[in-house]
Amino acid sequence: MTEPDDQLRDEIDEVGHRASRTVELGGRAVVLAVAVFVLLVGLVLPWMNGASGLEVLIGQETGKASMVPRLFAATALLFGVVASALTLITRRWFFAWVGAAGGWFASVDGVLAIWSRQSSGTAPGIGLIIALVAMIAIAIMMFRTAASRN
Repeated sequence: MTEPDDQLRDEIDEVGHRASRTVELGGRAVVLAVAVFVLLVGLVLPWMNGASGLEVLIGQETGKASMVPRLFAATALLFGVVASALTLITRRWFFAWVGAAGGWFASVDGVLAIWSRQSSGTAPGIGLIIALVAMIAIAIMMFRTAASRN
């Protein structure tokens, strides 16, 4: 009679282990998905000298002070889009923390990208500003999601 009890105990332990690795997104999932969409829109709008964020990312815009915006484009795509998508799809706590930490790095890098554009004498494009605002929103939502785990 102990064998069915052991199987039940193992099954309950497995369910508890699986639940401990996941996060509940709730209403944050919709806000996060909208912020990712806004970030993607920001990546196709002009960032610098008429070049879009994707053009900056692949290196078509090679001008003075273009490395920091290129790094922001890469980190925004990696942490803002990929990590958020993996978090939304898998609901894994690990991806939420990767997105939170990377999102804050990308947000700081976005501020530096705008600053580098202004210090080089040219105004940042609207896409760069939209992408930064969306990245900050994503970083906040990912941090709140990752920190909500009990």
